[in-house]
Amino acid sequence: MDAKPSFIAQAPSPQPCYLQPAGLYDSLPNGYTHVVTVQEPLRWLFVSGQGGENALAELPDSFARQAAQALANIKTALAAGGADMGHVLKLTVLIVDHSLERFEHWQSAVRQHWGSGEAGDQRPRFPACTLIPVPKLALPGMLIEVEATAALPMAVGAKAATPA
Repeated sequence: MDAKPSFIAQAPSPQPCYLQPAGLYDSLPNGYTHVVTVQEPLRWLFVSGQGGENALAELPDSFARQAAQALANIKTALAAGGADMGHVLKLTVLIVDHSLERFEHWQSAVRQHWGSGEAGDQRPRFPACTLIPVPKLALPGMLIEVEATAALPMAVGAKAATPA
């Protein structure tokens, strides 16, 4: 008995709401949003921490290049789950020997994916984000690790293939 192919129809996309609550400073210049809300039903993607190594496991010396590669790795991982950077609701960022210079490089990398709010762009929809300074990470020379949580619409009408 052959397995029947499955089909998936997408429900409407979740509509995240990006909140900058009164009484909290404007986080836009720092590249994140204080609160992001979404309505169910959703399909969640949890992307493990991604470092700055490329597909060949090569790790550049530069923090800026590692930050850019970590976000490129997040983008690749999201695509494997059918998502893109616009589906990311929350980031957790670990930075070795955090400094203002590294923070500025991180912000630059973030703006490459979520916009800048300048030159007529609408206000960027940055994910919620927690940045944690750390003394070191899993691999020698690793300077940044980024983990992401994303939400997509729940598949409607999905039929699983039947086992043979």
